Amino acid sequence: MSKQMHSLALIDLTADTPCCPPLAERRVPADTAAVLALAFKALGDPVRLQLLSMIASAEGGEACVCDLTPAFDLTGPTISHHLKALREAGLVDAERRGTWVYYRARLAILRQLAALLTVEPTHAG
Repeated sequence: MSKQMHSLALIDLTADTPCCPPLAERRVPADTAAVLALAFKALGDPVRLQLLSMIASAEGGEACVCDLTPAFDLTGPTISHHLKALREAGLVDAERRGTWVYYRARLAILRQLAALLTVEPTHAG
């Protein structure tokens, strides 16, 4: 088991309840921050962010790599590298069907990341 995968086991990012309070409410524990940082790092690349957006917004909730690759001026191996990074960060699942791989966004994890960044408006008086 890789060090990265061991870190992912520290908290359950697939839970429907938030892993931790929003950043603006309480400090994120170090072990949780280490896990969450992997997902944010993966999303820090514009191609990966676009890929995740394409996958998450795809009709039926999944996208074939055959539909993703033509959308970029990149080689197939480069797109595969980016999709692998999204998988390793736990942001997408992949399923091989014949010669193609289909990707599905892990919505529970996206909800966790969104909840962490939620900032409630304050009313200055």
